[in-house]
Amino acid sequence: MPSTSTEYPWLLPSALAGHERPGPSGGPRRTVRDWAVDITLFLCAAAFGVAVLAAIDADGSTPGGVVVADSLLGAAACCALWVRRRWPVAVGAVLTVLSIVEPVAAGAMLIAMFSLAVHRPFRPVAVVGALALVAAPVQPMLRPDPSTSFFTSTVIGVLLVLLVLSWGMVVRSRRQLVVTLRERARRAEAEAELRAEQAQRLAREAIAREMHDVLAHRLTLLSVHAGALEFRPDAPPAEVGRAAGVIRDSAHEALQDLREIIGVLRAPGEGDEGNRPQPTLVTLDALIEESRSAGMEVTLDNTVAEPARAPAATGRTVYRIAQEALTNARKHAPGAPVGVTVAGGPGDGLTIEVGNPAPTASFEAVPGSGQGLIGLTERASLAGGSLHHGPRPDGGFTVRARLPWPA
Repeated sequence: MPSTSTEYPWLLPSALAGHERPGPSGGPRRTVRDWAVDITLFLCAAAFGVAVLAAIDADGSTPGGVVVADSLLGAAACCALWVRRRWPVAVGAVLTVLSIVEPVAAGAMLIAMFSLAVHRPFRPVAVVGALALVAAPVQPMLRPDPSTSFFTSTVIGVLLVLLVLSWGMVVRSRRQLVVTLRERARRAEAEAELRAEQAQRLAREAIAREMHDVLAHRLTLLSVHAGALEFRPDAPPAEVGRAAGVIRDSAHEALQDLREIIGVLRAPGEGDEGNRPQPTLVTLDALIEESRSAGMEVTLDNTVAEPARAPAATGRTVYRIAQEALTNARKHAPGAPVGVTVAGGPGDGLTIEVGNPAPTASFEAVPGSGQGLIGLTERASLAGGSLHHGPRPDGGFTVRARLPWPA
């Protein structure tokens, strides 16, 4: 599992301190906001130190050397705040020790404790904070304030330390929460992109299956008619012309189907479906007539009273099942009669069965991928139905599907 600094760069100490970025020398680089915050805190610490220094020398009894030493050490403590972002533990510890003997450094010490709580996790904060709590009663003992009792000074010191530490940890927790929310948002976007890619892949797989169903039907017609012309070179000119016309029409339709599919692959969702209506249950008769014109003996028993009322998806699925079954019959049982039965209605569902007996003559098998029936099973399952297929006792083959038709 990646470390915090790798997975969540915003949780780095420099980031939690004030959104700093590495400078040219490798150290933290302050932003305009950081400069404004640092200058404000420096002035606050200096003002606090000046106020404490004025209180110390209020009655003029403090030796001049002590006042000068207090002034210099207080100025050094305020200047140390400029490096608190890089070394928060060291600055906090040093200023805590210094504030024991130097009340002028107390303001800088409180600011350093706040930065420490923002920059670092709980353990170093707890160590330095405990040191500051221990120093709270020691400082008024060594440098008592004549206007304030020892107990009051100790309580105020402890409360101030706890206040700034608590405030700093709340700020750190809030920033960590923001980091977590940003990471969750990033992961949600990544997951959404992944789902979109998966949906696109599934759509392309569906297009590939559609390509197999459509082109296999067209190309099988080409193969059948070309084979007839090859084995009957002495056929009458009228029959040759009719077969050539079917070959030409099938090739033209296959080319149109291929162009449409390629267009969808180039621009998903922008295919021009209006120029070529999708097949429905009504167009099943045209499919049967097309197969008959190719020389197949096909019998259609369609008992659906109003095929136009069938749902578009169900009708399209029935059409594709019949198309693929007829294509398989031409491939694996040429010359055998094929029976197509369609029955059902609203509320009862639709049932389609395509069957053929065993071929009566030897033939050269037309090559195929063997994926057509798998694609039909998936198509029927996606439509909410089921499909079964298999050989018959007489050596033939049957494809039977049942699809829903809501009432």
